[in-house]
Amino acid sequence: MTGEGPLAGRRALVTGGGSGIGAAIAAALASAGAEVRTADIDPATGPDWVCDVSDDEAVAGMFAELDADLGGINIVVNNVGTAGPCAPVEDTDPEAFDRCLAVNAGAAFRVTRHAVGRLKAAGGGSVVNISSTAGHLPYPLRSAYSAAKWAVEGLTRTWAAELGRFGIRVNCVAPGAVDGPRMDRVIAAEAEAAGASPEAVRRGYEDQSAMGAFVTADDVAAMVAFLCSDAARHVNGQIVSVDGHTETLRTTPPAGLHA
Repeated sequence: MTGEGPLAGRRALVTGGGSGIGAAIAAALASAGAEVRTADIDPATGPDWVCDVSDDEAVAGMFAELDADLGGINIVVNNVGTAGPCAPVEDTDPEAFDRCLAVNAGAAFRVTRHAVGRLKAAGGGSVVNISSTAGHLPYPLRSAYSAAKWAVEGLTRTWAAELGRFGIRVNCVAPGAVDGPRMDRVIAAEAEAAGASPEAVRRGYEDQSAMGAFVTADDVAAMVAFLCSDAARHVNGQIVSVDGHTETLRTTPPAGLHA
């Protein structure tokens, strides 16, 4: 996927790029002129590489193929993620907790670890991590997801400080509630855990932000494309929320909600 635009001549990798937010990001980067490749664990989404990016050996193999395909890289978008378990902390399964961190934070680490030498060879570039408002606000019933996204935001600031001297900018986009099938599944799980109706939980999500609405995958993708462009050439180490100004992530009273 190539074209003319502010990202013309740049080569991009989007993880979790086969569907949802990742697919929207890949499309936005391509529309801005980048040559885009996607990785996804689900072959049914039609990615360029079927890859579990939480597995270091698989990531190394993917980058070897990327070198042969594109000859280098300028943009990395660490979008892949999983919702993780939804339960009070005492009921959260430890293995599910660990897996959530491995996918959300561990995959960003592994992909970036393999990408940095290539970005340096290209003379610099842009890494954009996808976090969440759960990366800087308390998120009841979502211990694993919260821990993982706080980690992603910490890694963003750390890598920005470490890599800026090489012309590599590292930023993070933190979406609010993004409308779509994945959010529908999250709402259903939270409703069950809280003893509430899905409709009540959805209203709770809408009420989280000052604008009282869900964002779209295209909203997130537009911010990613901006951060990868020269218009953001001095934007580094930032957590940029695309969320209508989230004020709380509590969608239900602390206990005993029955809608």
